[in-house]
Amino acid sequence: MSAAPALVVIGAGPRGTGVIERIAANAAELYGDRPLDIHLVDPYPPGGGRIWRQDQSPLLRMNSKAEDVTMFTDDTVELDGPVSPGPALHTWAEDVREGRTAIGADPAVLEEIHGLRAQGFPSRRLQSAYLRWVYEQALAALPPGITVHEHTGVALRVSGPRDGRQRVVIQGRADPLVADLVVLTVGHLDAEPDEEQAALGAFAARHGLVHLPPAFTADTDLTALPAGAPVLVRGFGLAFIDLMVLLTEGRGGRHENGLYIPSGHEPVLYVGSRRGVPYHSKIGYPWHGVQPPLARYFGPDQVEEILHRPGPVDFRRDLWPLVTKELGHLHYHRLFTAHPGRTAADRRDFEEKYAVADPGSPELAALIASAVPDPADRLDLDALDHPLDGVRHASYEALQDGLRAYITADLHRRHDPRYSPDLAVFLGLLSVYGRLTRAGDIGERWHSFFSHLASGPPGFRLRELLALSQAGIVRFLGAGMTVESDEENGVFRARGATVPGASTEARALVEARLPAPSPRRTRSTLVRGLYEDGAAGTDTGLLSVDPADGRIRGRDGRPHPRRFALGPHTAARTGGAFTRPRTGGPAFRQNDATARTALTFLRDLTPASRRTPLTEEAVR
Repeated sequence: MSAAPALVVIGAGPRGTGVIERIAANAAELYGDRPLDIHLVDPYPPGGGRIWRQDQSPLLRMNSKAEDVTMFTDDTVELDGPVSPGPALHTWAEDVREGRTAIGADPAVLEEIHGLRAQGFPSRRLQSAYLRWVYEQALAALPPGITVHEHTGVALRVSGPRDGRQRVVIQGRADPLVADLVVLTVGHLDAEPDEEQAALGAFAARHGLVHLPPAFTADTDLTALPAGAPVLVRGFGLAFIDLMVLLTEGRGGRHENGLYIPSGHEPVLYVGSRRGVPYHSKIGYPWHGVQPPLARYFGPDQVEEILHRPGPVDFRRDLWPLVTKELGHLHYHRLFTAHPGRTAADRRDFEEKYAVADPGSPELAALIASAVPDPADRLDLDALDHPLDGVRHASYEALQDGLRAYITADLHRRHDPRYSPDLAVFLGLLSVYGRLTRAGDIGERWHSFFSHLASGPPGFRLRELLALSQAGIVRFLGAGMTVESDEENGVFRARGATVPGASTEARALVEARLPAPSPRRTRSTLVRGLYEDGAAGTDTGLLSVDPADGRIRGRDGRPHPRRFALGPHTAARTGGAFTRPRTGGPAFRQNDATARTALTFLRDLTPASRRTPLTEEAVR
């Protein structure tokens, strides 16, 4: 038995890096100078992991500005451990440019660093370099007794008794790692096709068609999509944006002065989705003036009161009314304080009446209508979320014009500070997301809504989309998109609600989205093994964890004392492993809680608890 306790972290991307950073920050208080072996397991290099790895197309960019990306805590993060400040991405790049920070990176990445500005949208390869540097800083901050061992490989299985040491089987390694604690930070998971995708794949195989199921776009082989051929694309979020880039610029086309110059190697992309529109553009101006008064109607007290009510929490019934009240408050506070000329009431009188009005009530609607004359200045969350509901066009050509007008208007609004209440709502969405992590699995509707409003592409990507539409490379199919298998003609056929009765045929179909989580269909033998060992899953397929510190819950409701999980595959998922500076960083809070629980557990281990025999019976 090793003299030092052992912690295995499975997943070396930004979430795993964040856990190690928090271990370094909390070790002096909770662990002292005791020895500890940390084993970091991932088939991809530490820091970036799979999603942010260096080895991907330089055309793929982040959907966040450089100034909006940090891996470091600040005093807005609710944590019990110490704050360990560090540079956001743009400040780090400046330090590299000025020679204050040395890194080893690809010459192309170094060239990008020298041209990066705070308002720029970096490539994912540049973000990979930043994450690698953060990882190296975390290692350097560990006390001398804590050693990190890197293992390149896929973790296949975790086994072991609740009250004893765990074994982690790694593909290609003869002996398992023996651990006192295991933390999963594995990120997005691949999945086997669901019934619909399996049927579509079988249909494609019978007729010699191309079917690309949900997957991480950068990992998808797109060579099967031929030049000039129509391709149905279902999904209009960030996965589509990546697909669009790789199939146009990635095939030699170029954008010049608002026009797209084709290479001749592009397919024709017919894109639709449930909403039928792309995510809203990232806001293109900074905040000025008084900070928005966050957490007025949806703060920690309101969340705790809801969580302590008897019975399960229903998102639409219990949480959504407070969310809408909070977002509306921020919107109108900004309108009254920054653009008072567009209001027709006394601000204090409005806020008093707003405070007592029920969300969604006729009284609230009347109050807003009387105080805000222009409907464009009123917050309509339903219209923002589903702008094509009830919209009908007589032809596909009319739909193209309509969608181009919609995207143009969205770009204009999201880059015009006259509409700065939109930015107040964006900041409110970040605050709300952090609070909702305490509520566990609240269903997919909220996450979809948040992504559509707050996690959209940079404005330049939507301008490129407009150019591709004008060039005939991208064609819009509208909302309510469905796909049928035409056995008689051997083609896929897409329909949408926005152009009734119309359809489009193609011999290729791309599902532009990540696979939905599922205990039954996950391709991760690691996660599937956890379920087989008794881990609980939620109704939407997420791994059930204690929201306080990430310990994996069993089907009996008890948290496992030696197994933790953090990330998008869990019920306590957050908006991302890194965050915008000074916005609370819910992932950082979770990392800190997990690190502190782990260090306390490892510090208090007794010799007896580390001598549990690892017999085959004990670890099954």
